Amino acid sequence: QGPGMNILVTGGAGYIGSVTAERLLDQGHRLTVFDNLERGHRAALDPRARFIRGDLRDGPAIAAALAEARPDAVVHFAAYALVGESMARPEAYFGNNLRGGINLVEAMHAAGVRRIVFSSTCATYGQPDRSPITEATPQAPTNPYGASKLMLEQVLAWFQRLHGFRPVFLRYFNACGATAKFGEDHAPETHLIPNLLNIALGRREAAAVYGDDYDTQDGTCIRDYIHILDLASAHSLALAADFCGALNLGSGQGYSVRQVLETARRVTGRPIPAVVHPRRPGDPARLVADATQAARVLGWRPAHSSLDEIVESAWAWHQAHPDGYPRT
Repeated sequence: QGPGMNILVTGGAGYIGSVTAERLLDQGHRLTVFDNLERGHRAALDPRARFIRGDLRDGPAIAAALAEARPDAVVHFAAYALVGESMARPEAYFGNNLRGGINLVEAMHAAGVRRIVFSSTCATYGQPDRSPITEATPQAPTNPYGASKLMLEQVLAWFQRLHGFRPVFLRYFNACGATAKFGEDHAPETHLIPNLLNIALGRREAAAVYGDDYDTQDGTCIRDYIHILDLASAHSLALAADFCGALNLGSGQGYSVRQVLETARRVTGRPIPAVVHPRRPGDPARLVADATQAARVLGWRPAHSSLDEIVESAWAWHQAHPDGYPRT
């Protein structure tokens, strides 16, 4: 691998951004992280990267950062990512994810930067009627979070057509797991695995299982869980690939809520009580990725996404960081 690229990473203090930044730096790339630290963590910034504190909703700030960093490519993570919050505060999601994203695209155009790897989501598919989900599955988001990500995909596709942009849309399924340094610390935490581990740590009372009457083997919802190390490797491969367009990132393996619960009980060796609640409106029974295209185009295959490895890595991080990252 020749001299590394010069890369701007938006949201590099966040959950997936921090792990990807670490990997890119380990590979010899030069990084500038642009993050407002609203939901990211100063402790999750890799000290080898240059850090610019700024907000994508501030157009002149991202324009100045791009002019200063003069990157070869952008990896764009910075976004709000809570489905329930997006239903309560759609204006925040369109303001941050879409308007902020358009500011980034405009600044890239002005600076002559055309390569972007965009952290998108399987939420753009909504509730597809068949599984597994391919990139050709119709996109019909059922919440403002998924809609805001799809809209930015569409903006980038037009900039590809009209301005020669070279975008890659990485549509993640359920990101999870941890590395030795970096783990999951959201406020509020809405993701299943960290919430189960917080119960094992005595930080929460009981797990909520929403619906046990789905048409699945044990009645609970099935999701595709993908380790953040595998997501990070996909970003690195996408930067180097001569490819534009969308790629699903998932293990292709679905696990039910009950299977995740049993794995967490086994890995932690602690009882994790669970209470069944009614289904949540809009929760599909099964969301599993067909990631054949990422394998074909990038040579990408998940190496860390067995459920045991995911839960063990997250448990090690949560035990070492029972309060999450320091709030500085």
